[in-house]
Amino acid sequence: MNLQISCLNPRFRFSIHSIVRLIVVLVVAALCANVAANIATAQESDAKKVIICSTTQVADFTRQVVGDRCEVICVLAAGQDPHTYEPGNDDNLAAGRADLCLANGWNLEGDSWMEKLADAAGKPLVNCVDGVKPREMDYHDQVVNDPHAWFDPKNAWIYVKNIRDAAKKLDPEHAAEFEMRADLYRIQLLALNKWISQSVNKIPKNGRILVTHHDAFGYFADTYEFKAMSPVGWTTGEISGVSIEQKQKVVESIRETGVPAIFVETSTNSELLASISRETGAKVGESLYSDAMGPPGSAGETYIGMMRENVLRIVSALQPASPAAQVESK
Repeated sequence: MNLQISCLNPRFRFSIHSIVRLIVVLVVAALCANVAANIATAQESDAKKVIICSTTQVADFTRQVVGDRCEVICVLAAGQDPHTYEPGNDDNLAAGRADLCLANGWNLEGDSWMEKLADAAGKPLVNCVDGVKPREMDYHDQVVNDPHAWFDPKNAWIYVKNIRDAAKKLDPEHAAEFEMRADLYRIQLLALNKWISQSVNKIPKNGRILVTHHDAFGYFADTYEFKAMSPVGWTTGEISGVSIEQKQKVVESIRETGVPAIFVETSTNSELLASISRETGAKVGESLYSDAMGPPGSAGETYIGMMRENVLRIVSALQPASPAAQVESK
């Protein structure tokens, strides 16, 4: 039997089956809309925050803190010089995608290029050196802060703390995880500092003279009792202006102290140091990582890796030869 419901108007007659089908269609449509809304909400919440970093060291510190929770973009590639870098269109596009910008600070990024990227994109910027006790330097009769603060692992921890705090504000849901990651990394930095102190003891204090291309190793020298010398100032942007007097001063110091080796840097041109080597007889040691870390897959691809490799190369070049080695060389 096909039951029908009669309306006051005889022109309209609906079967019970028709009404049921209509209700089912409406319920299914509502459920689909609710599922779609939930998926969109989930996708929005699961979308990774984007953090753009100026230098390879800052990017490595950031990855140590956030892990895979955020997308970390580094402006500089391995071996690139932050003092002379000029951002391109890709960098502007990356900054536009970013939720947070991280810089070293103290004008390591020559002409404040990272600050300009953040300003142009309207994104917040954190300077990782905030809170570091600066090493002051003379620059054109003015006192400036040496920006290479990461060369002291104790300062590296300050960088990490600033990154951790910024990440917690950016992604509060994972704040506890960021804290735990940072705490673990601090243990590694403490171990690194202890290992460096023990390793450089193989070099007598009167032999701890570190000659490099530009004055990037001041914090390292102060922490581990080296004397740092460089023919170039704190920024490689000054290389074309190196005076004969600057170069000659370094040459004379090397001759007076009998420094056995001098060091080029992976992010700078080696021509100037090669010239000094020819004049003094000091050998050119293996390249040191300075303003940039090594490429992926290299021993210096992380901060701890670059510091380890630098110390191994410095100790190898400057430690006194063993009696057996001295006999063999005769």
